[in-house]
Amino acid sequence: MAEKILMPRLSDTMTEGVIAAWHKKVGDSVKKGDLLAEIETDKATMELESYKDGTILYLGAEKGGKLQVDDLLVIVGEPGEDISALINGKSGDKPAPKEDKKEEAPAAPKEQAQAAPKATSIDVSKMEEVVLMPRLSDTMTEGVIASWAKNVGDDVKKGDLLAEIETDKATMELESYKSGKLLYQGAKAGEKIQVNDLLCIIGEEGKVNVDEIVAAVKGGGATAAPKEEAKAQPQETSTPAASSAPAEASTDGRIKASPLARKLAAERGIDLSKVQGSGDNGRIVKADIDNYVATAAAAPATQSAGTPAAQVAFEDKPVSQMRKVIAKRLSESKFSAPHFYITMSIDMDAAVASRAKLNETSPVKISFNDLVIKACAIALKQHPVINSSWLGDTIRVNKHVNIGVAVAVDEGLLVPVVRNADTKSLSQIAAEVKEYAKKAKDKKLQPSDWEGNTFTISNLGMFGVDEFTAIINPPDACILAVGGISQVPVVKNGTIVPGNVMKVTLSCDHRVVDGASGAAFLQTVKSLLEEPLRMLV
Repeated sequence: MAEKILMPRLSDTMTEGVIAAWHKKVGDSVKKGDLLAEIETDKATMELESYKDGTILYLGAEKGGKLQVDDLLVIVGEPGEDISALINGKSGDKPAPKEDKKEEAPAAPKEQAQAAPKATSIDVSKMEEVVLMPRLSDTMTEGVIASWAKNVGDDVKKGDLLAEIETDKATMELESYKSGKLLYQGAKAGEKIQVNDLLCIIGEEGKVNVDEIVAAVKGGGATAAPKEEAKAQPQETSTPAASSAPAEASTDGRIKASPLARKLAAERGIDLSKVQGSGDNGRIVKADIDNYVATAAAAPATQSAGTPAAQVAFEDKPVSQMRKVIAKRLSESKFSAPHFYITMSIDMDAAVASRAKLNETSPVKISFNDLVIKACAIALKQHPVINSSWLGDTIRVNKHVNIGVAVAVDEGLLVPVVRNADTKSLSQIAAEVKEYAKKAKDKKLQPSDWEGNTFTISNLGMFGVDEFTAIINPPDACILAVGGISQVPVVKNGTIVPGNVMKVTLSCDHRVVDGASGAAFLQTVKSLLEEPLRMLV
């Protein structure tokens, strides 16, 4: 059966998207996960993947054309299917009320008057009061409400923090783009919401029909329950406030606190475990830090003292959205891409000396990882097969060099991208990587920061790791695992002398890269790092 794909809301402020490029045309077969199009939003150009197998039967706009959010973008189905009804109705919801009206009118005229036809008459996609769950990453299909910063009934100003949304890659803050009163919340803290589902409603009390909007978005379902739940939230959040106990850790072992509260606590030297949270589910907010009075908290010590020594203890941590996607994508990579590995030892004596000289004049401190990035960028231009991607029927050889740099965060791994690394100086690369690392740890990376890599570097040398292998980061064909620099005995001119040696391992997708190609690439990287002045030419 044919299925429509509507223009998704790819950012919280997006109202329309421009078709930057189509990767499929009418008549092409498409599989789930295939790249359909590149959509230019108000913030970035993002890739749109298909979530259905079939054949492209219709494209809603040509390249360069604009479509409003929720306008018909693509129809995917079986060849020869009649799609006229899908094309004529933008949302496919308009014919349904008429049919329902004919069938239900004799039996329940009163119920019908309160049902969906009235709700579906409004176009919520153009209502600025309606906030839908934005797509905050290219792979995001749903988000988890980590916390609400505002409750139903609170006044909201443009730019105020509404909620923290946990995506598959990071926990991101969602700001309001409208001033008014928070009239409705689509989910409680800890609950999931699909992309483009109703997140909240902000408007002027008494002038916005919340029930009508909810019915229009949710297909005319009952709205009384959500309203009651929303009203009950302040009562639920009052329970922790009435308690005299300090804030408890969440099920994942972390103290529940807003980013601002954590920042203020760090600045003032306050132990968050001793702070009583008044927010949702005992979450610590700014007001709790402002009102905090240091007191001795003996309860935790008392509790721990009573634990039997022989007791078996464990903790089941819920899997975060980021960890779920890491598991899914890397499992697919490991078991679908035939990996092989090439390890090489590199003499880093010259790199050690050159780095010390460079840092005497560089405006930003250059790391050994920055040297590796630059060497790889130059080598990728000389060995374009390493800078390629497997697309099934084709191999894409990328002309640009965008190097992803793996950054570890508490929830998992993020890979921000140094774009056009081959054209940048060492100091530019160093400054960019440092900025990305800071943004990653502060959970401020945006989708545009981690999209578009053509090659990836993972460095564990700073953790004392001598050598390891890494799983290829799709859609790349290769990833370089970098170990630490060790002082070991080496033979130079027939004499054993101390030397600085670094081991690197290249993981290759054998569908794209052969052993000789991978070895040639590593030889080039080795020669550049052993003679760093060549990278400055």
